[in-house]
Amino acid sequence: MRPGGQPNMQQMLKQAQKMQQQIAKAQAELAEAELTGTAGGGLVTATVSGSGEVKSIRIDPKAVDPEDVETLEDLVVAALHNAAEAAKELTDQKMGPVAGGMGGLGLPGF
Repeated sequence: MRPGGQPNMQQMLKQAQKMQQQIAKAQAELAEAELTGTAGGGLVTATVSGSGEVKSIRIDPKAVDPEDVETLEDLVVAALHNAAEAAKELTDQKMGPVAGGMGGLGLPGF
């Protein structure tokens, strides 16, 4: 803060630009990351990007029972949920430090 309690606008702009670069870097890392979720002891595996895009689903043939499609559907949903949770954790890990830095700008609401 400058004398009189006024923030230095040039310094705030530099901090904002730095944070913008950090956010862009974190988003790029998330887009490249691949996270895997499993269900049924590995019978179903889902892979998603760090941004949540579904990349692949692998289903072990042992999980395929024409008489019990509902269980397979549940396993697919569970694997996707597990992978999405891993993606969320990675997002929190990558973006948390950046979001926490916003408080240093003295901006209202951050």
